[in-house]
Amino acid sequence: MERFLKDKEVKPNELSPLTLAFIGDTVFDLLVREELICDANRPANDLHHLAVERVRATAQAQGVEKIMPVLTEEETAVFKRGRNAKSGHQPKNVSRSDYHMATAMETLFGYLYLMNRTDRILELYRLIYG
Repeated sequence: MERFLKDKEVKPNELSPLTLAFIGDTVFDLLVREELICDANRPANDLHHLAVERVRATAQAQGVEKIMPVLTEEETAVFKRGRNAKSGHQPKNVSRSDYHMATAMETLFGYLYLMNRTDRILELYRLIYG
């Protein structure tokens, strides 16, 4: 996976953590969806339910525990920026802690994607779901 709009300049270090999480959410979702369709040809409704189980904040927060030990210093700093970001809202049915951890992971995935470090994204994703 690499950036589609390579001709567009972007400076991930200058973007807010929530902006990074905005794109990181999609990157993570695409990985989950691709893995699900590669595993089996299923009805779309089944795929949707399986994807939701993996991309919900609680599941992402559990994944964070698997990747934290291998994050570089730079990645940890980006992760912490995302974890500490103030979003202004609390979604239903998820703890505040899980929500912040999920946002942090999405921030990291967004940062790595915009930095064209897609091999690293895949490495982290495989630690979560490998």
